[in-house]
Amino acid sequence: MDNLNKSFQSPPWGDSGSFLSVKDAGNIDDLIKLALHYKQNPFAHQALGKGKRMGLLFLNPSMRTRLSTQIAAQNLGMEVIVFNASQDGWSLEFEDGAVMNGTTAEHVKDAAPILGNYFDILGVRTFPSLKNRDEDYAEKIINQFVKYANIPVVSLESATVHPLQSLTDIITISEHLPLKDKTKPKVVLIWAPHVKPLPQCVANSFAEWMNEWNQAEFVIAHPEGYELDKRFIRDALITHDPVKALNDADFVYVKNWSSYADYGKIIPVENDWMLTTEKLSVTNDAKVMHCLPVRRNIELSDEILDSSNSIVTEQAGNRVWAAQSVLSNILNGLT
Repeated sequence: MDNLNKSFQSPPWGDSGSFLSVKDAGNIDDLIKLALHYKQNPFAHQALGKGKRMGLLFLNPSMRTRLSTQIAAQNLGMEVIVFNASQDGWSLEFEDGAVMNGTTAEHVKDAAPILGNYFDILGVRTFPSLKNRDEDYAEKIINQFVKYANIPVVSLESATVHPLQSLTDIITISEHLPLKDKTKPKVVLIWAPHVKPLPQCVANSFAEWMNEWNQAEFVIAHPEGYELDKRFIRDALITHDPVKALNDADFVYVKNWSSYADYGKIIPVENDWMLTTEKLSVTNDAKVMHCLPVRRNIELSDEILDSSNSIVTEQAGNRVWAAQSVLSNILNGLT
């Protein structure tokens, strides 16, 4: 194994080896460096996962997360099995002491240990209900897989965060540095309209990772009523004025989320928050980001998405290398 990966001989995170949030990421710059190494050398450590098996369990739909994680694991030599639990499996129960006389057919206490026997690493994707904030923010579902599977669990998005996406976002930003005459780029996370309520996961996670990385001037812009949980935004500058936020910005991350205070609700907004070329004109010719999928001409205009400012395709491509850097760390801890 080359010198670059010698610093990754064991997981930088906790004893379980799981990767659930930025708290499990260790040194973010090391992860970025390893991810960019894999971008240039995808099969550099193809023997690392030989004889190891990864399960990808989806309780909700996915395209980029599923495919990028599968490719990343295969690049490392792992065998990968994908299971769409919401379509192909029994309906799972997560309540302790539940009398299972309803629609659920199998308890996570029984399912997760079996998955722990089948696999060496388990990826789990689940969404929030957007009905009960306390239950969603307790992260009951993914935490029970960690508790009962007894193998490293990788979050493929949970009720509150999407760590692989956020690592991808920072990798993408880092590729466009340094900037002229600036020690730190200005990165703006800006709310956008949507036709249905979406979770706060991506916004929470991006804020959490940006604060931990601490290598940018970080601003969050959203209409009143769309404030995020303070645990994630910490000391980020918050504004309800999109023009003020966009002024001299170097990166603009567009994302919708539903209300946290009036949980899961869409609060009517008077002003037009969709990003256009005219609104982007006050930026420092900013690069525009979005996690995808995107509702064209609702969240982002065609003129932005199809312009040279948009790096959403590059951003999505980096999902492979983010996942590969994380899986490499975990595999090094298993060998």
